[in-house]
Amino acid sequence: MDSRIPPDLRDGVRDTLPLLLGVVPFALVAGVAGVEAGLTPLQTVGLSVVVFAGASQLAAIELLGADAALGVVVLTVVVINLRMLMYSASIAPYFRVLPARVRAGCAYLLTDQAYALALARYTSDRDRGADTRRPYYYLGVAVTLWVVWQAGTVAGVVFGAAVPDGWRLGFAVPLVFLALLVPAVSDAPSLAAAVVAAAVAVAGAGLPFNAGLVVGAVVGVLVGIAAEEVGLGDPDDADPTEGHR
Repeated sequence: MDSRIPPDLRDGVRDTLPLLLGVVPFALVAGVAGVEAGLTPLQTVGLSVVVFAGASQLAAIELLGADAALGVVVLTVVVINLRMLMYSASIAPYFRVLPARVRAGCAYLLTDQAYALALARYTSDRDRGADTRRPYYYLGVAVTLWVVWQAGTVAGVVFGAAVPDGWRLGFAVPLVFLALLVPAVSDAPSLAAAVVAAAVAVAGAGLPFNAGLVVGAVVGVLVGIAAEEVGLGDPDDADPTEGHR
């Protein structure tokens, strides 16, 4: 029976397993947060299935819990997920020969992890002259992540519904965002973007429709781009005498 499973598909599932150590707690928090924000279990799971993007899903839950306008919620999710446009443009050549319905399914399943693993695999296969036209490896990664994420969200919903009202878990979402943010701040431009975005979001907390988060995100991105353009933190801009000592 195993012989009927494409080897690339098995490889994708196998390579995804170590990542699940971080995905499962994140999904649990998403489920718990949805219940804590006042969404019904069905709404929380439905949001997870439709959005299927951890950071933007949690941001949407936070805004919905704060009674933000629907337009602000949608705009926030779009801003957070803009990186998917770059991911899609980068990996699209490997899916060009697939039927449109298959490409649409692959696009729905696109995540940070699926993109990173699949691109590395396809780049390696291309360099070795191997066939990169089949999406089996990508699907092995992406479908595994989808199934585990949805199962984790459902488990979080069940757990969240069982938590007594006195045990408030609102702190869980900020902690998850901090856990995502800290590893991403790896250079001066990303640090500048994070600091400015946080400052603007806090300063804009009183804006109508809870728009402070969106404004902070946009300003943070612009600051990060500007910092990259001026070479902030670029090793090439270091003291030219460093290499001649």
